[in-house]
Amino acid sequence: MMTALANGTTYRVLYVEDDPQMAATFNRAFGETASITIVTSLEEALFCLDADPSIDLVVYNDRLNSASFLNRIKDKPNSGRFSTILLTGEGSIDLGAEPYHGRVTDVFHYGYSEAAFQTRLSYLILKKQYAEKKQVVESEGGEHKHTKVRMPIGKRIFDITLSFFLLLMISPILLVVAILVKLDSKGPIFYGSKRVGMGYKVFNMYKFRTMRTDADQMLASMASKNMYNVKKAEEPVDQICDECQLVGSCQRPLFLDDKQVCEKVYFRNEKAKAMFSKFKEDPRVTRLGKILRNTSIDELPQFYNILRGDMSFVGNRPLPPYEAEKLTASGYARRFAAPAGLTGLWQVTKRGGAAVSDQERIQLDVLYAKKYSFRTDLMIVIRTLKAVWQKENV
Repeated sequence: MMTALANGTTYRVLYVEDDPQMAATFNRAFGETASITIVTSLEEALFCLDADPSIDLVVYNDRLNSASFLNRIKDKPNSGRFSTILLTGEGSIDLGAEPYHGRVTDVFHYGYSEAAFQTRLSYLILKKQYAEKKQVVESEGGEHKHTKVRMPIGKRIFDITLSFFLLLMISPILLVVAILVKLDSKGPIFYGSKRVGMGYKVFNMYKFRTMRTDADQMLASMASKNMYNVKKAEEPVDQICDECQLVGSCQRPLFLDDKQVCEKVYFRNEKAKAMFSKFKEDPRVTRLGKILRNTSIDELPQFYNILRGDMSFVGNRPLPPYEAEKLTASGYARRFAAPAGLTGLWQVTKRGGAAVSDQERIQLDVLYAKKYSFRTDLMIVIRTLKAVWQKENV
């Protein structure tokens, strides 16, 4: 049974797909959760969005020229009323880059888990329900109550005192670096990156600018220099995973190029391909920027964020909005009950050993939000200083 919104309507999904089988599968899987309209082309999708203002979500197949679609909805005055999920076969998509930035809510790869998509869809429906209930309460003259989270006063006093003292002490260094950044390359002295902190407050996290002003435009032409884009030994696509081997046959088959492959093996290989944009010699970084990054001097302006109350010396990872929104699903939103910090559990766990996985980082963020205290913060600071002294990498 479809979930009704506050105004009595159902959640509306526009699914853009020209493969009848994929469209039928999507409708079968999610047709009981939302009202689904299926179109087969970019032009049909644009027409539906203009004709039907009640569409809440667009699910778009990247194969149907998603870049053109995203660019064409960019200037529409009503483009902010719906969310967009992209279906793709690409190994990695940077949601912070154009044309995805600010327009794509999430990305699912072909062969995605229906349970994972259902979780995302359910969250978007709950988000819409919450927004509509808030409007109803406000229209009736009522007061919508917000649960506010506040930093403990002792932690805040410590942050203000120490950040003010440090800014005062390093002010000559900040002045010299600011002059050098201005002389080194064209552009602003500081770079403000949107981050989400305590209570889901969005703020500008400041750093000294270390990249050229046209860095984003250069990214697309630099794929061949990606240090993660190295050819690795892949599992044979006709191999089956450990789970399937136990039963003697593949339980999750995919059919690619008329050949059956194991879904888990296929996506494990895909995930092993270039997933990050990191370069050994990044030409986007300025000459001075390399020095500032290697010495972490570029992060000194974040003491100003701490003085303002945007961050704390110890806290959770300051996330960009498109990453933060993904964690608002049940169980992970708790991490926003703690402030963003320069260092935290995420930075001192397994240092020097195995890397911390994305899932472990999320769990550490939630754990810190539940249990942070002066004693915990002191322990993290000591471990951070010890690690810096030993010159170990984060």
